[in-house]
Amino acid sequence: MTGSEIESRAAFDHIRYAQLWEDADVLTQGLGEQAGQTLVSICSAGDNALAMLTLDPAKVVVVDLSPAQIACLRVRIGAYRALSHAEFLELMGSRPSARRGALLARACEGLDAETRAFWEDLAPEVEAHGLGGVGKFERYFRIFRRWLLPLVHSRRTIAAIFEPRDPEAREEFFDKRFNTWRWRLLMRVFFSRFVMGRMGRDKAFFDHVEGSPAQHVARRLRHAGVGTDPSQNPYLHWIMTGTHGPALPMAWREEHFEVIRDRLGRLDIRPGSLEAFVSTGEKAHGFNLSDIFEYMSPDVFAQVYGTILGASAPGARLVYWNMMAPRRVPKVYADRVESLSDLEDRLKAQDMAFFYSDFVVEEVRG
Repeated sequence: MTGSEIESRAAFDHIRYAQLWEDADVLTQGLGEQAGQTLVSICSAGDNALAMLTLDPAKVVVVDLSPAQIACLRVRIGAYRALSHAEFLELMGSRPSARRGALLARACEGLDAETRAFWEDLAPEVEAHGLGGVGKFERYFRIFRRWLLPLVHSRRTIAAIFEPRDPEAREEFFDKRFNTWRWRLLMRVFFSRFVMGRMGRDKAFFDHVEGSPAQHVARRLRHAGVGTDPSQNPYLHWIMTGTHGPALPMAWREEHFEVIRDRLGRLDIRPGSLEAFVSTGEKAHGFNLSDIFEYMSPDVFAQVYGTILGASAPGARLVYWNMMAPRRVPKVYADRVESLSDLEDRLKAQDMAFFYSDFVVEEVRG
């Protein structure tokens, strides 16, 4: 399998994403009923693999090329086991805290020495920003929020984004108060391919992307501000304020906390590419593939997709996102896979993680 094509062009020795920027609510609905089944998830920061435990699977196999991203999941496992829900939110950065250093130490108790050392080195950053704020992508938004956003919008306007409104009122607020010429200029500069490649995503992740990232983000922000309710959007809230409001990502919500804690033993962490699962001959009934296909050339995508099909049980669901590089079942495999278009359309309308242009749910034919 050549899914590690990106491995030769991007660095994986640091935390790229300290929290998930993909909506686990639509992911879990896309995966469907999975009680007692084997699921596979790209790790990233680990939040969506944890959310998949709410589906009551037999196990969730978690893979990732990045040791740093695997460390994000391992410390979360320690946090679920050692902390209360309120303490967990403080450590993650969802809520203000003056004791994150002590909470981090408790979360790291019982973890392997390598993971403990990794987080000890990052303890000052965790104390300042929370576990969910120490990645490259989150630092990118922190610069945006602290130094540039105040030049465009007042604190009052930022707070007003999260006031509940009906769709007509959201559209009026967006068009008349938020989407000013200063905002549009900021978008063109800060979300340009050059700036995002230097400060946000690894520049290698744009190798197969066409068009302007700034224009793409602007279109998707309208979806977040008008098409969905910003008051219920934890991702937008973090970008604009550096913390979460009343709405939280799925795996961080109180109603799921005990369920996830009770099922942590069902996580099967296998560092490496998807080959770490595919090569075993095991079959899975659901895959959370994040946006990994975005980083692959069309030829490599087709090859990797075929290998995943070989590891899929009949009826398995393949769930993934596209940001700017369109990826769907390759034509060569079209007769083996059904696109669940109606489900996709319903979930895309709900998706709070607004960066992505497409959300794909495909089912392997029996």
